[in-house]
Amino acid sequence: MDKAQAIAALRQIANAVVETVNEQPQGAPAGPMYLAFMAQGMSLNQFEQITGALVAAGRITRRGDCFYPA
Repeated sequence: MDKAQAIAALRQIANAVVETVNEQPQGAPAGPMYLAFMAQGMSLNQFEQITGALVAAGRITRRGDCFYPA
């Protein structure tokens, strides 16, 4: 995978996280979200980095163990 493909894949993953969170205005629990990504080979560290970056960018928010639409 070259750099452009890696960036495109990361963008798709980030958009999937944001879309999932936006579909759950009452809160999307982090645990089940991670389990879904883990089944596809994502590590917990990778999940935390992606969700942390999305929170820092203001695309989602986090309170406790749940993510919410920004």
